[in-house]
Amino acid sequence: GAARAQAAPPTEGTHFTRLEAPVPLITSGGKIEVLEFFSYACPHCSAFEPTVEAWAAKLPADVAFQRVPVFFLVNAENFMRTYYALETMGQLGAMQRKVFTAVHADRQRLDKPADIAALVAKNGIDGAKFLDVFNSFSVATSVASAKKMVAAYKLDGVPALAVQGRYTTSPGQAGGPAQAFAVVDYLIQRVRKA
Repeated sequence: GAARAQAAPPTEGTHFTRLEAPVPLITSGGKIEVLEFFSYACPHCSAFEPTVEAWAAKLPADVAFQRVPVFFLVNAENFMRTYYALETMGQLGAMQRKVFTAVHADRQRLDKPADIAALVAKNGIDGAKFLDVFNSFSVATSVASAKKMVAAYKLDGVPALAVQGRYTTSPGQAGGPAQAFAVVDYLIQRVRKA
């Protein structure tokens, strides 16, 4: 798969899908938008996270990357709120992998907001402030927007990647984590040329 992806450009319908109707972008400023749809409950998303971080660290200035939590796996509402609360507090960099580790390596259930607040407090973040943000109107609004976006992309599995509201791919479709980002890089170039 990797050799084929390097030898020839990715193939529409095999390595990526073109959406019938483009989805409105959430990124402003004329940048090329790349979204990663994920869930803290998903073991594949947890395994994919190091590849995501490595790729995102090397982004060119004209690409905007954002994660979007999905609503269709276990404990979805709490995990969506967790993501947006951490984002609001500027703590995603510190906590993203720690939440995955707590769920998948440490087998913590994190079923209740208090359980999640205890996890963030254990990592040096004010648990009471986290709960205030977790329960805030702005986080609720972000969760509602994410649900609409996931529905617009017609996603039924994660991790998944979307480029410029027009294309989707995933490690499963592309042939692996590294191949998924090779497809994303190809699609970014395609958007630049269009």
